[in-house]
Amino acid sequence: MQKLLIIAFLIVILWNLGAGLYYMMVDKGTTDRTVRSLSWRIGVSVALIVLVSAGIFTGVIKPHGIYH
Repeated sequence: MQKLLIIAFLIVILWNLGAGLYYMMVDKGTTDRTVRSLSWRIGVSVALIVLVSAGIFTGVIKPHGIYH
């Protein structure tokens, strides 16, 4: 379940990055859709980092290959 959630977050991040690129090419700076799209990407990225950190801290996600 954790892997699917992380993959879903990554898909949303890539979608917003692609949308930002598309809006940048199409709008030519006339609207703020590029800024909104990239702001959402940053927010979702921060949320993913917080969720993974919380998962590791609570023991739901067990990192491997770091500690012996």
